[in-house]
Formats: sequence, C-alpha cells, structure tokens
Amino acid sequence: MSVSRTLLAWAMISVGALAADGPPVIPLWPNGAPGSEGKTETEVIQENGKNGVHDRRVSRIHNPTMTVYLPPREKANGTAVVVCPGGGHRVLAIDHEGYQVAERLNKMGIAAFVLKYRLARTEGAGYKVEVHALADARRAIRLVRSRAEEWGIDPHRVGIMGFSAGGELAGIASTTPDPESPGASDPIDRVPAHPDFQVLIYPGGKPGALNITKETPPTFLVVAANDRLLDRTMAIFTALQSAGVPAELHVYARGGHGFGMHKVHSPVERWTDRLEEWLEDRGLLKK
Repeated sequence: MSVSRTLLAWAMISVGALAADGPPVIPLWPNGAPGSEGKTETEVIQENGKNGVHDRRVSRIHNPTMTVYLPPREKANGTAVVVCPGGGHRVLAIDHEGYQVAERLNKMGIAAFVLKYRLARTEGAGYKVEVHALADARRAIRLVRSRAEEWGIDPHRVGIMGFSAGGELAGIASTTPDPESPGASDPIDRVPAHPDFQVLIYPGGKPGALNITKETPPTFLVVAANDRLLDRTMAIFTALQSAGVPAELHVYARGGHGFGMHKVHSPVERWTDRLEEWLEDRGLLKK
C-alpha cells in the first residue's frame, strides 16, 4: 500500500471511530494484524461488574486495537501512555486496568491509549507474548508517535504502562531492542517503537526474563506486599538499580494482586497519586 493510500485508510478509520459513542477505537493494522490471517472468531466480552459499575473481561482477540483517550486541550501536556491491561494472557481486565486508568491519566493531562493486544493463551490461536503481543505493543507506540502532531503529543514523551501480564508485555517492549525498519512499506513501521518511560504495576512473567540494561527507560513500579508477584517486582527494581536506570518502587502493605483502579479500602488505592508525583518529578507533566 502506498503512503497516500495508507494515510487515507487511517483517516477513514478515525472518522468512523469518532462517529461512534465513546472514545474512538482504532485497529492497529487497517488490513488485519500480521499473524492473525484467517482468524474470524468473534471477541468475547464478559461483564463481572456490580451495581452498574463495569468490570469487563475481553478475550478471543484477533484484531488488536487501541482506544484513544485524549485530555482536554487546555490541560494536555504532550505526554502519552500506551496502557496494557492484565489478565494472564487469557483475558484483558479492560476496565479497572484499562479504561479507568486512561481516565485517571487524562486528569493528569496525559493522552492515554488502551491496548487490546492478542492473548498468548487463547486456545488454538498459536499466539506468543514475545511475537504477537509484542508486535501489538510496538505497533501501538509507533502509531501514537506517527500521529503525535494530530493528537498534541511530544513523540519523545511516549511511555508504556502494564498490569500483571500487561506489565510483562510492557517490560518486554522496554527491554527488547527495537528492530530497525527504515525500508518498511508501511510508513508507520518506520517509526521508532522504544518507549521513553515505563510503568509496571505488579508485573508478571518469568523472573530474569527481561534484558535490563542502561538503555532501559526510566521505570515506576508498584506492588502490594501480599501479592505473589512481590519478589518478581523487587527483582526488576534491583536489576534496574544495578544497570543504572532511574527507577522508583512503591510497596504497599495490603492490596493483593490485581487491584488496578478497584476500591480495596487500602492506601494502595492512591498509587496513581504516587505515579503523578513521579511523572511531575521527571518533567513529564510540563507543557
């Protein structure tokens, strides 16, 4: 596809998405994701919320997308975050680790993009975290940077945030070398995909799997002391320290695993305030 046809396709998608109720939802690839050819299975959405509060789980994802949350123009500061919900690579906790997080980021003046990535534990799909989910995360970052001017974003202030399995994905995207694609036919694939900072909330994955070096971006970590992933999170922090990467770790006494934006009647509910302080300290909330 030529550059002009590619841009036209994106323009048509944006117009269609904006016409619908709610934030626009944009496919990462207008013509389908590489590696998902022939997969036409319908996504499954399960509602677990109560008293009118959404707490949905999404699974069977074959057409990865990102949902665009832009802050009010007068509040926007140019920083952007791609948000990767968790769910054990079986489902995505799309509300309390996705959409609600994006709304909180918007209050900080940050543009947020909730990533609906392909799930490696979808039975029979043949997806892998380090192949298909990683490709989705990289594509999302590239897409955000490619439309930075349109969305009022500084292309050098694009971060990634992940929860649990989404934290594993964010960590991989931040520590795996970004393959050079200067000759790619798709102009979006020519845009760098390495994030400028990362936010890991009770990150999952195998201990020691991340290749943390001095090139790893500045990192903010949060976990509860009664989370089974406490040791994993602290090991990442130690590795970041050893590599000389600026990092900040918050360990709350209570909260368990998967608190996200849930009300859990613990100080851990205020973790986003600590994140806001860290972002401000790094100059990422300045216009």
